[in-house]
Amino acid sequence: MATATIAPGTPTRRDFLFIATGAVGAVGVGSVVWPFINQMNPDASTLALASTEVDISKLEVGQIMTVKWRGNPVFVRHRTPKEIQEAQNTPMSDLKDPQTDQSRVQKPEWLVLIGICTHLGCVPLGHDGAYDGWRCPCHGSVYDTSGRIRQGPAPTNMAVPTYSFLSDTKLKIG
Repeated sequence: MATATIAPGTPTRRDFLFIATGAVGAVGVGSVVWPFINQMNPDASTLALASTEVDISKLEVGQIMTVKWRGNPVFVRHRTPKEIQEAQNTPMSDLKDPQTDQSRVQKPEWLVLIGICTHLGCVPLGHDGAYDGWRCPCHGSVYDTSGRIRQGPAPTNMAVPTYSFLSDTKLKIG
């Protein structure tokens, strides 16, 4: 009986079957595992809340707009030159939570803040208080035109969300 000799390193039918079986097994494992991995992604409603675009073209100088982002109010204030100058010239020694105005804004005329008092989570009123910024009606915390705490029980400044300007008239929060 004659036997065929195969040169070393030449693929055989058995090699092909091993590779094909491994590939089918890998695809099978992937198809079983993928739904478990995919279910960890946020759903569409959560992704929709991740960011919001705001048209600021109709906001006149001196006005404040309130928009909702991630279930929280966000204040967008178109500041006057006087408000900008007062915010920039405030001595750091006058501030409970020292922070420069320049570190809180991207463009001096636009201030974007999460509209929640840092004391107990109330929503402050705009154009109110001794500094014409915001005043919390519940416990009396007073913020200036840069959202920095000036008087009252609040321990820190109002938070600045992540935001960017898409154009001169569009703002993206988040």
